[in-house]
Amino acid sequence: MTPQNLMLLPLSTPKLSIGCPILDHCLGGGIACNSITELVGESGSGKTQLCLQLTVRAQLPPSHGGLGGSSIHIFTEFSFPFRRLQQLGNLYHASYPNLIRLEPLEDIYVHGVHDAQELIHVLGDIEAFIAIDHTRLPVKLIVIDSIAALFRSQYQTTPANLKRRSEMFFNISGTLKGLANKYGLAVVVTNQVVDFIGPHHGVNGVRLGNLESLDTSGRRVSPALGLAWAHCINSRVFLARHEQSIEVDIRNAPSTSICSQTHRTFHLVFAPHLAYASAEFVIKKEGIVGVSQ
Repeated sequence: MTPQNLMLLPLSTPKLSIGCPILDHCLGGGIACNSITELVGESGSGKTQLCLQLTVRAQLPPSHGGLGGSSIHIFTEFSFPFRRLQQLGNLYHASYPNLIRLEPLEDIYVHGVHDAQELIHVLGDIEAFIAIDHTRLPVKLIVIDSIAALFRSQYQTTPANLKRRSEMFFNISGTLKGLANKYGLAVVVTNQVVDFIGPHHGVNGVRLGNLESLDTSGRRVSPALGLAWAHCINSRVFLARHEQSIEVDIRNAPSTSICSQTHRTFHLVFAPHLAYASAEFVIKKEGIVGVSQ
């Protein structure tokens, strides 16, 4: 086997399709297994919607873009949106009645955690849970929404606390990568953003992957948790939203009216062997869908 022959071999890493060819194309086919993919964006950008969509789609067989598996969804803030998940499950069952059963939520395991130490403990339980292999479908997706909420106020900005926080990052990411590689899982985590004030050439002189800066809602932002966490993930997707004022003609009205319209953009910030890509998307009843430009 020569290096040239290796280059000709197809990539064997399974992918979990988002269910939209436009967004899947940005990711080189979908969310990759055996790695950690981060979705970062402000509140209302579509992170949770996409996570819920993926947990249902994971049940589809690989021939239909799924992983033929169940999902573990860990939430860290607010109440879990069961109603929205049930709506997506019903819609996917109607679209794939022979592939997704009538109660798709029975193949989605939901657990809430409140701090980083608890997450580490739960991840240990998850490994035992997967190893027992008593689920109807094998676990193929782990979602954590969101990772930043676990560190929001637990660690102060002292050198000792920052060092301890970084150790927690590597502990969590190391466990997740170990699970992903051992069991062929896809791991998706969401992250929040913080306002960024500084020069346009990146954060502290470091580029943000393939982008000079991240912009959303007319603000420059950077992913929460800093560069230490950025080294813990394999791929990063930035979901941006922008409010735009548009003129709308109202029937029988003497003039046009100004209203606000939300535009959302999907940016692949970095990923192994993939170049920057982006696409506009909308959030519909059926989930997140890319828009041709």
